[in-house]
Amino acid sequence: MGRSVKRFGKIALGAAVGLAIAGCVSDSQSNRMARAAPPPVVYAPPREVVQPVAAKPVVLAPAALAALVPTLTRDFGGKVGIAVMSIDDGWTVTSNGDLKLPQQSVSKLWVAMTVLDLRDQGKLSLDDPYTVRKDDLTLFHQPIAALVKGDGYKTTVGELLQRALTQSDNTANDCLLRLAGGPTAVRSFLARKGIADIRFGPGERLLQSFTAGLEWKPEYSTGRSFEVARARIPASTRMDAFERYIADPPDGAAPRAIVAALARLKKGELLSPMSTQYLMSTMESSHTGRQRLRGAVPEGWTFGHKTGTGQDFSGRTAGYNDVGFLIAPNGKSYAIAVMIGDTPKTIPQRQQLMQAVVLGVVTNHRW
Repeated sequence: MGRSVKRFGKIALGAAVGLAIAGCVSDSQSNRMARAAPPPVVYAPPREVVQPVAAKPVVLAPAALAALVPTLTRDFGGKVGIAVMSIDDGWTVTSNGDLKLPQQSVSKLWVAMTVLDLRDQGKLSLDDPYTVRKDDLTLFHQPIAALVKGDGYKTTVGELLQRALTQSDNTANDCLLRLAGGPTAVRSFLARKGIADIRFGPGERLLQSFTAGLEWKPEYSTGRSFEVARARIPASTRMDAFERYIADPPDGAAPRAIVAALARLKKGELLSPMSTQYLMSTMESSHTGRQRLRGAVPEGWTFGHKTGTGQDFSGRTAGYNDVGFLIAPNGKSYAIAVMIGDTPKTIPQRQQLMQAVVLGVVTNHRW
């Protein structure tokens, strides 16, 4: 092996000497010698280093909350659906979460979103004037009706939104619905935004008439005309209409779908940042349902919601709901939907069910 190394060294040395001599030859000599051109220098661009993207860890729902929610629906009785979603971690806990239950005034949320989407498109402004006339009046809860005199009540789109969301004013909501383009426009908004398993009904007048077994008449919008006409219906006829509505509500929505939509609203996926903030702050200032979900919200937490309440008949209520978002002091947020589709339970019992869901969320968050 020593001889081979020495031999290789001699060869390498000879080659180096030869190159030195070749470099010193005269131009005439170089012309006579065939000398190979040096290879071209190729500059390769630096290779991009792709860092692997770490998969977002899957966060499981709290076991205690996952056990609590089905227990609440099982022990309550009646037709109940509950859904809770962690907007930050993505987990969802449900019981009867895919059951389509009557929304009632919860559906005012989708009208508001449709109107605000038109605002985002530049098709209307919250400052646009609107005159509410007697022909616009509907039925049940409509505080704005007291302001409608001979020439109507002059207001704005923004005020109608505030009244519809914070007071659940049916006339204000129906005015917004007509302004937005009717039920078809709301359904189109839901479809365009990919919001599934949420139906939008025909509007307050037709929906309530259908539930009671009546056909809508304009005179029902004044005084207690609707209640008087409803009381004249045979009990069997009204019960048939009530049962039809409960079985397949035209405004039915799945609690799971509602919390998913609320989560997307909170993330800014449905409306512009300005409209998102407007809608959420308006929901936070709602005056309805103080003892529903809100009744268990601790101090320091932020809560915004929309309630919904249906007609009573024979000791039963077709729709008693509350849906909204709950934000902890540390910023972590949850979407909650408690929908009681049909129940003979008392109002305090319904409120206790809703508050138990909030307490479950708060307790598991603190743990």
